[in-house]
Amino acid sequence: MTSLVALSVSIGVLGAIATWLALGPLSGFYIVWVGFIAWATFFATGGNNEALKTTIVSGIWGAVCAWVALLVIGNVSIGLDTPIWGAIVVGVTVLILCLGAHVDALKNIPAGVYGYAATAGVGLLMQGADVTAVGFNNPLIVVSVSIVIGAVFGLLSGKLAGVLGKG
Repeated sequence: MTSLVALSVSIGVLGAIATWLALGPLSGFYIVWVGFIAWATFFATGGNNEALKTTIVSGIWGAVCAWVALLVIGNVSIGLDTPIWGAIVVGVTVLILCLGAHVDALKNIPAGVYGYAATAGVGLLMQGADVTAVGFNNPLIVVSVSIVIGAVFGLLSGKLAGVLGKG
């Protein structure tokens, strides 16, 4: 089978498993769409061990930056209208996210931005989200876990495609 067909089959099969996990045994701990973002990031950044590392570390770095933004916007008031204050906080935290790329482990800016966006989305849209909680209703925690699982699924799908492509 061609490498494209092998990769397509492996992603299809493992994508079904990832979805089953998110809707079943890992429901509330793993968000499948965040996992798919990390999975795609893994392949977009090389699909190798280095890509796995930078996808996870930079993705979680982005999630931390968004979590700080959510904390500040929700808990610090300096008398500005929410749209202005929110824009300032997001601007500063995204600046910090990107400047983090000076550290080699945080060099994957796209992964950081994806982690930031996913955390902001989960924080704003997830019912019962609590940025101060120590648990899976905290967007930072659930997004970080989802990034790790998604990136690992990326690695696994690449390895499975390699096995299928040899047949």
